[in-house]
Amino acid sequence: MAAGTPAPIDSIDIPIQGMTCASCVGRVEKAIRSVDGVMAANVNLATERAHVEFASSEASPTAVADAIRAAGYEPSENTIELTIDGMTCASCVNRVEKTLRRVPGVVDASVNLATERASVRYFGRADVVDRLIGAVEQTGYEAKPVQRDEGQVDRERQAREVEISALRRSVLIAAILTLPVFVLEMGSHFILAIHDWVMGTLGHRTSWYLQFALTTLVLFGPGLRFFRKGIPALLRGSPDMNSLVVIGTSAAYAYSVMATFLPGFLPAGMDNVYYEAAAVIVTLILLGRFLEAKAKGRTSEAIKRLIGLQAKTARVVRDGEVLEIPLDQVLIGDRVQVRPGEKVPVDGEVVEGSSYVDESMITGEPVPVQKSHGSEVVGGTINRTGSFTFRATRIGADTVLAQIIRMVEQAQGSKLPIQAVVDRVTAWFVPAVMAAAALTFLVWLLLGPEPALTFALVNAVAVLIIACPCAMGLATPTSIMVGTGRAAELGVLFRQGEALQSLKEVGVVALDKTGTLTQGRPELTDFVTAPGVSEAEALRLVAAVERRSEHPIAQAIVAAAERRGLDQPPTGSFEAVPGFGVSGLVEGRRVAVGADRFMTQLGVSVAGFAEVAARLGAEGKSPLYAAIDGKLAAVVAVADPIKPSTPEAVAALHALGLKVAMVTGDNRRTAEAIARRIGIDAVAAEVLPDGKVEVVKRLRRQHGSIAFVGDGINDAPALAEADIGIAIGTGTDIAIESADVVLMSGDLRGVVNAIALSKATIRNIRQNLFWAFAYNVLLIPVAAGVLYPVDGTLLSPIFAAGAMALSSVFVLGNALRLRGFKAPVASAQAAAHSQPVEGVA
Repeated sequence: MAAGTPAPIDSIDIPIQGMTCASCVGRVEKAIRSVDGVMAANVNLATERAHVEFASSEASPTAVADAIRAAGYEPSENTIELTIDGMTCASCVNRVEKTLRRVPGVVDASVNLATERASVRYFGRADVVDRLIGAVEQTGYEAKPVQRDEGQVDRERQAREVEISALRRSVLIAAILTLPVFVLEMGSHFILAIHDWVMGTLGHRTSWYLQFALTTLVLFGPGLRFFRKGIPALLRGSPDMNSLVVIGTSAAYAYSVMATFLPGFLPAGMDNVYYEAAAVIVTLILLGRFLEAKAKGRTSEAIKRLIGLQAKTARVVRDGEVLEIPLDQVLIGDRVQVRPGEKVPVDGEVVEGSSYVDESMITGEPVPVQKSHGSEVVGGTINRTGSFTFRATRIGADTVLAQIIRMVEQAQGSKLPIQAVVDRVTAWFVPAVMAAAALTFLVWLLLGPEPALTFALVNAVAVLIIACPCAMGLATPTSIMVGTGRAAELGVLFRQGEALQSLKEVGVVALDKTGTLTQGRPELTDFVTAPGVSEAEALRLVAAVERRSEHPIAQAIVAAAERRGLDQPPTGSFEAVPGFGVSGLVEGRRVAVGADRFMTQLGVSVAGFAEVAARLGAEGKSPLYAAIDGKLAAVVAVADPIKPSTPEAVAALHALGLKVAMVTGDNRRTAEAIARRIGIDAVAAEVLPDGKVEVVKRLRRQHGSIAFVGDGINDAPALAEADIGIAIGTGTDIAIESADVVLMSGDLRGVVNAIALSKATIRNIRQNLFWAFAYNVLLIPVAAGVLYPVDGTLLSPIFAAGAMALSSVFVLGNALRLRGFKAPVASAQAAAHSQPVEGVA
């Protein structure tokens, strides 16, 4: 944010009905930005929402809503009923009402003391409800939803279904009325039998009267929606797509009415009718709107699927009773029971019982994870076997799943830098089309062949109808919606929509080592015994001694023995020699474990393991030795192992033409050995936590735009400094908050998939924009008649209407192809979330 620019105090999201094209978006944004106290407004045609940021406490959501209505569109409000406990008098009512009305996004609040309820009208998503409850509680009262509006998405879906149903009905009625008009007029021109039948039964004039009646019903029945939106927009001096349709159809209709009832006012021989053009244009554009509305609903299916993961109810233990209650009534601290096959309702910590839980929706790992006392569980995951009780620790908007949904919604509502070009063009597009239509009319009227007025009218109408700012406005947001939704299914969350575009420009990917390239915890990687020594026996004795040590290496050895089910007998005479090793007496046998210098001090030769030690050193591991009863028994190596997916991920990044760097605090020898093993291009070793930012800057100077991948608290500054910060979702909250992209699992192959999806989405957007712009650049001149002097080609307004309707459907259909995006590398998350998509090429 530029210096001196005030930070927004808050923001709201307002669903808006009635927008049909990119010029609508520009008009709504301009109207919102004119409201005092509004710092920024971002309107998305695909989501049909406005994201408004306020820079003043005086800013009013009601004023924003009024500005939207004044621009000719309808903001959608939500209503919530809250139960308020603790009110005793009218002053309590007044206090609660004032508190609720001060919450950003609230339009109005009404509190009833008798019913102890508050009715609140607000803009925004479900998180506003949490703010309302928090505000009431800060005032000293208790609030809870009477009926949580979890159905906001459902309500928007229902509203869209109502719209689709209305459009379907309108298309059907318009088609039934238009068909006779089309057959009577066009059939008479091209099919002799129809011409003879019309002339012999109806007569020429009666045919026109019938066409007039039917076309009037089409225009002012199903087509009335265009007039209701288009005429007010014209009167405000801000014409939109509806205005173009109104002018075009009205011109054809009015001319036909004149020819039908007042032919004397027209030049001789000019009494032609174009009822079929007006009726067919309305029918085809309605059909396009219907197909567009259906396609828009499909763009948000990823969000619907995520919401579908949420449980509807929870089984809560209260006062010794087990109650099944709606999810929104669960409180932090509640003890919640989960049976086999059920979804975990909210996030929490297991306090009783054990089971295996399928967490593939979060981690991508297909193998269920064991949960027992003290284990954390995540809402939306599925309990496979066994029953357990857990204590709710996060509810509502704070759960992991709710945060994931919120991240996806925020990314889907973002505007990419590429959208700026579209915004600049659509700002003048509709007025330019009207000017082009007027110029077309004048040129044909003054210079065209006879009948000049007919040619002028038909070509001007074709210009008005062929223009399609709808396709321009949908080109970017629909691809973003589908792309980010598909990314979520593959385990990639774009916290910032801009990252979707920026990620494809990355030239180098820098990876933190510990926890990113590696598992993040030391493990026993090598245990080689001397000839004649039992591996299991040696490990059992070594682990028994190491059990007395707190060193991470010792813990890794003990863990390895426990995984193999080896008992670890008591150790006596334990001694730790700092910098050398440890020793002790186990079952009467002297066991010593340590570095080669410790063995030398004990008089034990390590020459027998020289070859093994050299190999371990080449792999960047420091070998330790174990001696039993004064004889060399084994060589041991403990290291933070590379994740199995890391080599494949690095190779895939190279295949994308990217450089890969590793940033670590390890010594250079170890770091370079790891780099050689997995194909890292550049190594920054012995880097202190505060030095990672400087490494990012240096890599940017050398290789251009940089993406940094990390998971720890000390990675947060580097994640923020990088052009794109990618956080491992299994890492810390601070790292995730500092990142632009979050990988839900620890699988590095998600980085490859994120970059590949970024490239695919931007490519899809460019295809959409090319189609939207090329369509208008090529066809508007054709509609104006520039080809007529060459080969006599003219574009009928009917074909213009069909092409215009199809252009938006084409853009939406192309965006929906992203639903079939295949991950270039099959990460665990991708495998868990990939599924065949019907109807996608």
